[in-house]
Amino acid sequence: MTVTSVLPEVQAFLARTHSLYLDGKWVSSSGEGRLPVFNPATGSVIASVADATYEDVQRAVGSAKNSFRKGVWREMRPADRERILLRLADLVERDAEILAQLETLEQGQSIMLSRLLEVGGAQSWIRYVAGLTTKITGQTFDVSIQMPPGARYTAYTRKEPIGVVAGIVPWNFPLLIGVWKVLPALAAGCSVIVKPSETTPLTMLRFGELATEAGVPDGVFNILTGTGRIAGECLVQHPDVAKVSFTGSTPVGKRIAQNCASRLARVSLELGGKNPAIVLADADLGRVVGGLTMAGFMNQGQVCAACSRIYVEEPLFDRVAAGLQQALSGMSIGPGMDENAFINPVVSSQHQKKIQSFLDGATEAGAEMLQGPAAPNEQGFYVRPTLVINPDDSLPLARDEVFGPVMTLTRVKNAEEALSKANDTPFGLAASLWTGSLDAAMRLPPKMEAGTVWVNSHVMIDPNMPFGGIKDSGIGRDFGTGWLDAFTETKSICIQH
Repeated sequence: MTVTSVLPEVQAFLARTHSLYLDGKWVSSSGEGRLPVFNPATGSVIASVADATYEDVQRAVGSAKNSFRKGVWREMRPADRERILLRLADLVERDAEILAQLETLEQGQSIMLSRLLEVGGAQSWIRYVAGLTTKITGQTFDVSIQMPPGARYTAYTRKEPIGVVAGIVPWNFPLLIGVWKVLPALAAGCSVIVKPSETTPLTMLRFGELATEAGVPDGVFNILTGTGRIAGECLVQHPDVAKVSFTGSTPVGKRIAQNCASRLARVSLELGGKNPAIVLADADLGRVVGGLTMAGFMNQGQVCAACSRIYVEEPLFDRVAAGLQQALSGMSIGPGMDENAFINPVVSSQHQKKIQSFLDGATEAGAEMLQGPAAPNEQGFYVRPTLVINPDDSLPLARDEVFGPVMTLTRVKNAEEALSKANDTPFGLAASLWTGSLDAAMRLPPKMEAGTVWVNSHVMIDPNMPFGGIKDSGIGRDFGTGWLDAFTETKSICIQH
């Protein structure tokens, strides 16, 4: 077992009394409330952060609005904004191990995942978005306005930053998804307020310090720690917040959409999923088993796009089941700081109980289950990795988003039955198809109801590939060359001459 030693810089950061990060500095909350931050591997408190009040939200929005009106960021040359954001990526790279350890200690995920995906991915996405800063373009138009007779017109559009953006970040990938909220807004010239999850606020607070060090002007990037009930609700309802970008559960996303609709604020939602994989009889067995093991159990299944339902054609079913069972039995389980542990604790005691309630319900219903190793201790928030074989479609575990290390494996007669079952869900975030047939690879993905469909892989993302859901899985798309469009308004300008 190789256990990563906690850096002195990380220990020092955990020992600090964390306030709010507003106007480029630490600011005390107007209230006395504190929120504990737990280490999921031990259940012990490792830090605490301020629980923002209504007055704190007003102050944060006022700071962001003031910076936007002054134009200290939005009127800066695009090349200068790009240079600052690129410097931010360099600082994330400089402090990569500090950020990775903070992420693992507060979220529970493998330190290897924190290094590779969270911190490594954050650098890639920051640099990608920084490059879009200088690529914001409008259009020119030939118009045929008839009045007054003989007049000539030139018309064009320009993209302008939308204003104050509120980014609400979930707990499963606190740094990376935080970057997805902050960076496109900054690249477009907006001012930003981020509310990280009360469960995992530490890496975003450190990221705020790095943004100031990189040169992001005071007031342009603010961080509110607090609960969704107070800080989150106040942000979403604030009349000076022009756009809300939220990643999280579908029920919360729907409430946010209703709040934004009441005042016609812009909103982007990346919500839940019950993501299927269809495995055809001609698929490569090794690729299927390895790929779906990663897709279902990475970060303990706490991934919006994780594979949670597998439908396998009859000729290959028993071999896939045996392969996944072998993968389960060989999994090591332990704290995230153990570099060799494949399964780590889930994020919180509350979430642990929620996942276990799904498993208990399936057990009571007589479902057949294959499970991996048990937890190494009773203090941490561990859940055994589980494969449920041919569950009844009416089981909550088979229909609702579990968001844990749980997958279902179902035998189907053919691709048509698999497609019908895969689409029989209110969700539509992601899906995958596993096949050796080019014809199937071209024919079936258009019929799969999901915002992203992978073929012979699952859960792999890239800054240049748009990502988002349909149906109850959300509104809007992140990533890609058009990413900044969601953070800008189109203004038409018409000149008579």
